Amino acid sequence: MPRRPEQGVRSAFRRWRARRPFWGGLLLALGGAEILLTEKASLKVVMHIGMQGLAGYLLPVVMLLCGLLTLFSPSQRVFYSIIGVLTSLGTWITSNLGGFFVGLLLGAVGSCLVFGWLPDQEPRRSRRRRRQDARAAEEASAAEGAGAAAAEADDAAEAVRR
Repeated sequence: MPRRPEQGVRSAFRRWRARRPFWGGLLLALGGAEILLTEKASLKVVMHIGMQGLAGYLLPVVMLLCGLLTLFSPSQRVFYSIIGVLTSLGTWITSNLGGFFVGLLLGAVGSCLVFGWLPDQEPRRSRRRRRQDARAAEEASAAEGAGAAAAEADDAAEAVRR
């Protein structure tokens, strides 16, 4: 079954997403946004802001920026991931235990995904596609083997006729 060329906004977004550490950058940015939102929580929920509030707002903003910069400038992903994980861990002290652990975990996991992303890696294929390719290779080798066996039989029959 021939594949038709994909068109439209969805396929353009998929191509854009495939060329960058999308999920890591998104998780890092969401972690920063979540921590910023917990800073605005009511006083009954807030545990402590720490360092007169400046670092409590500065570190999540840096996390958010690192996540967005990772998405739009993936060539500097290693630097952004290191800064992202350090600021994520810093929010443990400065920002309500890292946004009640949620933002801290999102930021740390996102930074690790960004750090581990390889730009030149071959795109993954689904299990179904790998099986289809393996079957096609087996059938091709079986047909090639049958063709070679038929050629040998023809050569043997020709030798017998002489």
